[in-house]
Amino acid sequence: MKKLIIAIFMLAFVQEVAAQRAGGFRFQMDLGAAIPKDGGIGALMNLEPQILVKSNLAFGVRFGVAGLAKEVVYFNDPEAYEGEVGGNASIVGTLNYYFNKGNSRVAPYIGAGFGYYGFSNLEVDSNDAPEDVGNLEADFAWAPMLRAGVELGKFRLGAEYNFVPSSDLQNISGTAIGTAVNEYFGFTLGFFVGGGKWGK
Repeated sequence: MKKLIIAIFMLAFVQEVAAQRAGGFRFQMDLGAAIPKDGGIGALMNLEPQILVKSNLAFGVRFGVAGLAKEVVYFNDPEAYEGEVGGNASIVGTLNYYFNKGNSRVAPYIGAGFGYYGFSNLEVDSNDAPEDVGNLEADFAWAPMLRAGVELGKFRLGAEYNFVPSSDLQNISGTAIGTAVNEYFGFTLGFFVGGGKWGK
């Protein structure tokens, strides 16, 4: 494993001296804020290895984690219950197009992806909650993602929207007691290594 990591960083170092080009390898990391669709707050982290299909077109696999605090809808009393999500994990295939012809260090981009999202356990927090409501079951779904942003040299500023479907909330008896909206908007700041440099 140690040799593999060293080889990846050596490859990235070698590609630093050249411009972005087809066949190049990139590895990027993004951190940022996550905002659930119906309100709340959270944080996210994405790790994404990419292969440049063309000098301005990259295919990648995004490994993401998002921790969200948000409201949930309880079937019997929508105003009485709030939920806290421990975290969502995802594996998403991505395709990014960069608006750069090799003559600038600034590269705006748009991208899209589709992948598998896993929802963490969700805990209901309410003074009126019945005794049998506790940690709620995890769930999984396939969902698309859209993104846009700009790369400045090796740094990235971006926004993304994850169209994750809502999931049922279950009590410890397995009965559905409500739903949680899992869609979220993300603002990210990050960097990449490898792939060469934007501009001449």
